[in-house]
Amino acid sequence: MAPASGPRAVLVTGSARGIGRAVAMAFAQQGDRVAVHVRSAVDEGRKTVDSLPGTGHALVVADLGEADQSAGLPAAAEEALGEPVTVLVNNAGIATSADLAHPPATTDPSTWQRHWETYLRVNTLGTAVVTHAMTRRLVELGLPGRVISIGTRGVHKGEPDFPAYAASKAALHAMDASLAVALAPHGIAVATVAPGFIETERVADKLASPAGDEIRGGSPFGRVGRPEEVASAVLWLASPEAVWASGATLDLNGASHLRP
Repeated sequence: MAPASGPRAVLVTGSARGIGRAVAMAFAQQGDRVAVHVRSAVDEGRKTVDSLPGTGHALVVADLGEADQSAGLPAAAEEALGEPVTVLVNNAGIATSADLAHPPATTDPSTWQRHWETYLRVNTLGTAVVTHAMTRRLVELGLPGRVISIGTRGVHKGEPDFPAYAASKAALHAMDASLAVALAPHGIAVATVAPGFIETERVADKLASPAGDEIRGGSPFGRVGRPEEVASAVLWLASPEAVWASGATLDLNGASHLRP
């Protein structure tokens, strides 16, 4: 699948490894130039940049938990790539982990509030600020563009031990729907991908544990998703052929949760 009109400048947040790395690789393989974003994994980010085919890729560093750094990220990517970013993939965020679990029946009030603030500050506010800075720049320049956010199946299925995580991602689903309407007159299409369980380095131990079979059994295909499958969907949503999918949420969960 060829880029819209020659190589584009693409910013993939949280792309040192996992889904983000696969997305960065997919864009680079079709000839786009990619800004690989990391918060602190600079060495890992450099390895990802070095692994991308083609030339002109760059590493950008920002903490999405800090609003000023989030706001400046698209400009930093533009400077590093030498042209405005016209494709933004919002992948960075805080995922579920044992130390951030907060089941409502057993979590004390201070922990409950702290975990909500953590998830909302990065996953929701940080991503919203990056998206606003990038799309505002495109409107200013009169350039078309694409925004694709990585949401989660948990928005629809529920995350009983991580309600703040699900809520922080649900906000992105809603934001993308609203931006799809607001930005369409400017030639900017916005869509969301909602993956189920994806096989990444972060969950390798969990999949190798006794819980792995139960996780794989959640899908009738008897497996979990692969980062490359998410990347393929993102690549299509960023293509000229997918402009009519603006406003859509694409479920990628191997029929593990259905929304007829």
